[in-house]
Amino acid sequence: MLQKLNFKPGFNKQATDSGAEGQWVDGDFVRFRYGLPEKIGGWEQLTVAQETLPGAARAQHAFTSFGGERYVAIGTSQGLFLYYEEAFYDITPLDSQITGITFDTVNGSAEVIVNKTSHGLEAGRYITFDTMSSTPGGFSSSTTFTEGAFEIRDVTTHTFKITTPIAAGAGATSGTGSATIKPYVIVGPTFQTAGYGWGTYLWGDSTWGTSRTVSNVILDPGIWSLDNFGEVLVATIFNGKTFTWDAGAAAPRGNRASQTTTNFNTTNNPTASRLTLVSDRDRHLFHFGTETTIGDSLTQDPMFVRFSNQEDLNTYAPSSTNTAGSFRLDTGNKIVGAIQGKDYVFVLTDQAAYVIQFVGPPFTFSVRQVGTNCGCISSKAVSYANGAVWWMSAEGGFFVFDGTVKSLPCLVEDFVFSTDGDNLGINYNASDIVYSSPNALYTEINWFYPKSGSEQIDRCVTYNYSENVFTTSSLDRSSYQDQGVYSEPYATDYGATDTPVFAAISGLTNKYGASVYYCHEKGDDQVNSSGTTSINAFIKSGDWDITSRRSPLGQMTGVADYRGDGEFFMSVKRFIPDFKYLRGNSTVTLFLNDYPDNAPVGSPLGPFTITKTTDKIDTRARGRLVAIQIANTSTGESWRYGTFRLDAQPDGRR
Repeated sequence: MLQKLNFKPGFNKQATDSGAEGQWVDGDFVRFRYGLPEKIGGWEQLTVAQETLPGAARAQHAFTSFGGERYVAIGTSQGLFLYYEEAFYDITPLDSQITGITFDTVNGSAEVIVNKTSHGLEAGRYITFDTMSSTPGGFSSSTTFTEGAFEIRDVTTHTFKITTPIAAGAGATSGTGSATIKPYVIVGPTFQTAGYGWGTYLWGDSTWGTSRTVSNVILDPGIWSLDNFGEVLVATIFNGKTFTWDAGAAAPRGNRASQTTTNFNTTNNPTASRLTLVSDRDRHLFHFGTETTIGDSLTQDPMFVRFSNQEDLNTYAPSSTNTAGSFRLDTGNKIVGAIQGKDYVFVLTDQAAYVIQFVGPPFTFSVRQVGTNCGCISSKAVSYANGAVWWMSAEGGFFVFDGTVKSLPCLVEDFVFSTDGDNLGINYNASDIVYSSPNALYTEINWFYPKSGSEQIDRCVTYNYSENVFTTSSLDRSSYQDQGVYSEPYATDYGATDTPVFAAISGLTNKYGASVYYCHEKGDDQVNSSGTTSINAFIKSGDWDITSRRSPLGQMTGVADYRGDGEFFMSVKRFIPDFKYLRGNSTVTLFLNDYPDNAPVGSPLGPFTITKTTDKIDTRARGRLVAIQIANTSTGESWRYGTFRLDAQPDGRR
């Protein structure tokens, strides 16, 4: 007799498979809509030339100019870039200049040795030649050096090598040319790693100056905080300087972000802040975890907050005629994250939550602590959506603020935060790279994180606030920008061994890996420079067994003689699939098991291919427990599943 199997939406990874009857226990690349599981949308690589960015992208921010131009700023561990109309632009700020440069060139070679005594540069760093008073031998024009940037390699104390776009010709020689170098600013490590070498032990330890081969010091990864003040991009390096880029300036896409623009100057602004944010309603620029004395990075206090005068990026000294000011938060060791809420700024330390709300003169802002024991795990692990703030906690678990701080019930919590049993867990030593973003198209909040043992993001946990369910997946995005300025979400995928393809930097290697830029929720597959590949989605149920029923003797005598769940093996003769929609084919697998602790095996005739014309599937399957898996394995396939009808009969006790 056919029986309908109903499953609750969401994953339950807290229970055993046999204890999660009527629930889904595992899956990949799936979401829930209207209570039903479906494959997520595909993604396609952006930019006409399918270029990739150097380093791991750790931040994105979309904004528009007053003229309507749409931009996305992308901060990687190696620089700051713009996406505009299917192309990338390099706007990375430049560091202090290095003068007195000469060159050694060889006829027919694009390899050039750059000479500078004690230059202090490291292999892999990017540089520009800002000025060139004389051209190196073998080159007819200095533009070979002054147009674009270079990656340096083969570094010694007094020299390094670059690769030029063209080879040197006749007249190549040593010690010619004269130039000034302006290096790219240092953002930070691509990975969050332990610090080794000199000065990496605990401050105050008697052996602090000793070189270390082991360390309890964690080096923060290179992360940006990005926001906009009107059409001015505000970009801050984590624990570093703040820069601006003006979309309304002349030839903006040819300009680099700077500290000395019309709207911003380095003299008045802090030089070391953990992160920055522009408050939307009142337009103050907040520096979080910043200097108590502006310009003195040694006074940086991880709990200190400073804000500018209203409508003014350059005034921080409070007076009776402005709204600039500062204060210090008191619960926690450091400010971790901040985000703009509906009419407030929401701030998270490693221990507590605060609401900062504009009240006007004379106090400017009210500051309220709204939660404790709810600290945030990383600066990017907080999102605002559906009128609430959502974040991943450093202590494990998820929280929401919708007027009060609440812990979110989560049936995948152990899987994300613990490595007990078959749980993958999270790598807490790389937790600073956790990245969260809404996907408003599907009422979701995504948290991308590195699983235990991984240095880079390779997992995702998703909360659907309409369905009130969690799912997990292997979607690995190092940054994510929700739809809004653009109609679809845009996200970056980092490859640690990939070589970036961005024409503005000559001699690029894979030293820092590369980030691919994708448009999400587009099509059914992954489309990039390598071609079109399938997104292999699946969802698997908990175990189902024959339900309690009256025994044959009970049926004859009328005695209430019932047999319990799992008492009998079952013989599964057929099933009837039911898809809300099916594009291409799907596969259904029946996993059979005799006892909960045994390893399940697929039914003898499966997996079964399902098409739009499939009415029923005949099976020869026998077991005490059966689980169902729906999947796809080819390009052009997508599905939303409906219900499942199974013809199962008792078939003995062993």
